[in-house]
Amino acid sequence: MTDAVHTETHGFQAEVKQLLQLMIHSLYSNKEIFLRELVSNAADASDKLRFKALSDDTLYENDGDLKVRLSFDKDAKTITISDNGIGMTRDQVIEHLGTIAKSGTKEFFNQLSGDQARDSQLIGQFGVGFYSAFIVADKVTVNTRAAGVSHEQGVQWQSAGEGDYTVADITKADRGTEIILHLREGEDDLLNEWQLRQIVSKYSDHISIPVEMWKAEEPESEGPDGEKIPAKPGYWESVNKATALWTRSKGEISDEEYKEFYKHISHDFEDPLKWSHNRVEGEQEYTSLLYIPARAPFDMWNREKQHGLKLYVQRVFIMDDADQFMPTYLRFVKGVLDSNDLPLNVSREILQDTKVTTKLRNACSKRVLSMLEKLAKDEEKYQPFWNEFGQVLKEGPAEDFANKDKVAKLLRFASTYNDEAVQNVSFDAYIERMKEGQEKIYYITADSFNAAKNSAHLEIFRKKGIEVFLMYDRIDEWLLSHLNEFAGKQLVSVTKGDLDLGDLEDAEAKEQKEKQETEFASFLERAKTALGDKVAEVRLTHRLTDTPSCIVAGAHDMSTQMIKLMQSVGQTVPEQKPVFELNPDHAMVKHVADIQDEASFEEWVNLLLEQAVLSEKGSLDDPSEFVSRINALLMK
Repeated sequence: MTDAVHTETHGFQAEVKQLLQLMIHSLYSNKEIFLRELVSNAADASDKLRFKALSDDTLYENDGDLKVRLSFDKDAKTITISDNGIGMTRDQVIEHLGTIAKSGTKEFFNQLSGDQARDSQLIGQFGVGFYSAFIVADKVTVNTRAAGVSHEQGVQWQSAGEGDYTVADITKADRGTEIILHLREGEDDLLNEWQLRQIVSKYSDHISIPVEMWKAEEPESEGPDGEKIPAKPGYWESVNKATALWTRSKGEISDEEYKEFYKHISHDFEDPLKWSHNRVEGEQEYTSLLYIPARAPFDMWNREKQHGLKLYVQRVFIMDDADQFMPTYLRFVKGVLDSNDLPLNVSREILQDTKVTTKLRNACSKRVLSMLEKLAKDEEKYQPFWNEFGQVLKEGPAEDFANKDKVAKLLRFASTYNDEAVQNVSFDAYIERMKEGQEKIYYITADSFNAAKNSAHLEIFRKKGIEVFLMYDRIDEWLLSHLNEFAGKQLVSVTKGDLDLGDLEDAEAKEQKEKQETEFASFLERAKTALGDKVAEVRLTHRLTDTPSCIVAGAHDMSTQMIKLMQSVGQTVPEQKPVFELNPDHAMVKHVADIQDEASFEEWVNLLLEQAVLSEKGSLDDPSEFVSRINALLMK
């Protein structure tokens, strides 16, 4: 390698500077992960070269023996990690080592609190890769050359991990990347062959590329019987198994190896919650190793972010983030899929349309749902998963019709069980507790938990001890538009249509209802005339016990929450008039029904409507008119 020429200095992207400072301090207690990250990147570079060489074997440059090498120099206080993988061009060096090209980066930094323990978890979910070198090094030098370009097109990158870095042209005889870590003071314990071998064995045993360290020359010696044992010259020795973990038998893989492999492919710092390793032979031949993380990634809600599995074909790496094999609502799943049925020259475009892809996607989806179903049998263990990923799982019934029932069994909601608002109730648990004669699953949607829990629409249900699901997440309305029954039980909103409790309503109540319909018929006509086109209909309600009035949506109309949801994303919603219901047992309604003066009657009926609208929607089109009306009636 010749001296560097044409050197340029560049400033780090602001987020890189911030990440470096946070990482050095927050992750120092687990500093040895720097080697895991750098060896992992080196192995990925070898995988990418192997894939590209399928269509152009000249990229091997007559050296197809892919490997990662690890060495150290006690005098210079350096550790060097080198590979003969794909390498980088000058532009790629600046792109990959000078910026963080991750969606959601701003949101990630906004979540940081200054608490080192909490921030280290966030940084672990974010993934630090190459930058982990600065945990132990106060200067890093990278020498690299892309496969297939001339020796003179090598690049050197150097930085002290502060405000800037330099990029220079160099001559590099061999392809690939060499990373030299100039260790900080106090890190001399890493300049130890046994220590480095232990770290590689702990974190990188499962990598399919051999990780080699220099085995020193052994001088001539004498055996126990006096025979001479000839000297052995030094050589590079593999210190990891160098066998792709998913190709090994499950019986010979320890839990620790599974966990470390997860961290290798996900760059997460925490252990996974659960995993499933399966080899399938027959009509299709493939191996899958799927993981459910313990925590949601910081950018889980960015649906545009690439997600998916690492795809291999016949053990040859093809691509990262192959999202064709995992539906979007399971985008948190990490893992590897190795197929014998796909062509080696497969592309993302080809994957979109193959029957093999569809079958593999269905199989992987069912495998994940099966894992979750087993996990859900223990509610205490399932709870942490639901807290992290429940909102994403609610996208399932709309996206995956074939598995809609399986996903529905995994959903959890708050409910009014035992006249208390309890959380995390499943559909199965609700059905087990249904009243005798109850044929429907009742629910209410609202802006918040308190709004749902305290809604006037629940009054008759509380009186009769009927459990109602309280749904207050924004996605719940979207979910319910695609999930209208479970286990043959219809899901019914308590805020839509004319309430029919069926066999739950006794004969005496039905008789009372019919009597009141007759007694209040003229009152309802007067109220409809007074309100005009503000409402679609005025009728008596039997869903209220303590509240004078409420509004409901027609049986085939959009709910109030769906209207709010659509308007919040800029969608135009057709005008929809509410059905106005009045409680004939309430003293205020009886008082209004007895008012003879039409002007006064109109004021009172409008007030009852505005109260109902305010309670249901949380706002009024003209609040000042409402206040003026209240003041005027109070003065009387």
